[in-house]
Amino acid sequence: MTEKTRSPEYRLAQGALSGLRQDLFHDAFAYRPLPPLRPDGPVVRRLPGERIRRAAVWLPHAVLLFVAFCVLLLAGGTGDGDFSALLFALVPTGAVAITLIRPVGAWWVSILSTPFVSVLGGSYEDWPWSPPGFLSHLTVLIVVAMRTRPRAAGWMWFITAGYSVFADTVLSRGYSSDAPAMLFTSAVSLLFVSMLLIRRHAEQEVAAQQTVTATERDRRTLLEERTTIARELHDVVAHHMSVVAIQAEAAPYRVENPPQELEQAFATIRENAVAALTELRRILGVVRAEDYQAPDAPQPVLADLDNLLSNVREAGLATEKTITGAVRELPQGVELSAYRIIQEALSNALRHAPGSTAKVEVSYVLGGLGLRVVNTAPQGPVHPSPGAGHGITGMRERVTMLNGEMTAAPTEEGGYEVTAFIPVAATSATPATPAEETS
Repeated sequence: MTEKTRSPEYRLAQGALSGLRQDLFHDAFAYRPLPPLRPDGPVVRRLPGERIRRAAVWLPHAVLLFVAFCVLLLAGGTGDGDFSALLFALVPTGAVAITLIRPVGAWWVSILSTPFVSVLGGSYEDWPWSPPGFLSHLTVLIVVAMRTRPRAAGWMWFITAGYSVFADTVLSRGYSSDAPAMLFTSAVSLLFVSMLLIRRHAEQEVAAQQTVTATERDRRTLLEERTTIARELHDVVAHHMSVVAIQAEAAPYRVENPPQELEQAFATIRENAVAALTELRRILGVVRAEDYQAPDAPQPVLADLDNLLSNVREAGLATEKTITGAVRELPQGVELSAYRIIQEALSNALRHAPGSTAKVEVSYVLGGLGLRVVNTAPQGPVHPSPGAGHGITGMRERVTMLNGEMTAAPTEEGGYEVTAFIPVAATSATPATPAEETS
């Protein structure tokens, strides 16, 4: 026996009743105290004085208690003055006060007590709401709508409208009706509150989405930079491994009558180099794009800085280079990363500080290589080009890969400074250039 398919109208009605039960019936009298305002909110933080700001966070509570007091005064002014009228004046006053701790329960107290307050309170001129009941119920509607959701505001208004029609047609005895005034005023108020809630929710969603988008963008940039580094390292290491394999193969032919052990040793070196090269290409080759082509020219090194600075000067950035320490040959990966860091720092200066001047310092020290690129504040009427800061992320990734340290921060004069230190193990290479060079 197959289950009968339910109609869309039935599912819609079922969903609506489920929403009604969840909003107004489920834990209607749950304890939900009204939280104070945030001290760093847009209004409180602008107030002068610490004591005033501490007191201002309780402003919503004070406003609600003031409205409850006004309801009590209004009930005392419009009632007959007997004990029963005063007693039932406390009900709408209490309904407003209850919104501070049990908002949905306060609405049920207000709607269910309305006919008793109007009749037993001695108010027959206005029906079905007495003046204090009108103010109380309208206040409760607004407060509960602000503390729940727009769907709950709609349900409260429809139930209020249903009670108004029932009271006018069944319970009325010729009294003048204030139901149209209540329905119109509450509809406008609830619509305004719902629009504020929807806008606040949309702003929160947009802020959350922007945070997620920024995180994903940074992560994607990091992965792209790592992919670029892996490609460059693949080219560098593959080149050296290929040289090792070729030299190991040619070495026995350079020695007359080499021993068998020497030939076997060189053969083993070549086999291991070819195997390592094959494994390297298999592992790192997966990071290449399908249309990626290995560069024909050798990868740039620090010796190519003069060409880079010349191009930067032609683009409009006055640049000065200073080299300190004994210039020596460094591992190709270090040379390439150092070149890329300087290149990115100068590119950032071109984009974000038009009209400025830059200074590049390269320091060959005992334990490694120091880099410093600093530019002055932007000059002239040209506006800086916006950027997402991904260049800094790439530079940090390169320095981290080499176990180095890096800082990037604005200077006191309004410029920007990038410093990095890349550790390099000591080698027996002969220094090529002593002391200091400035250009």
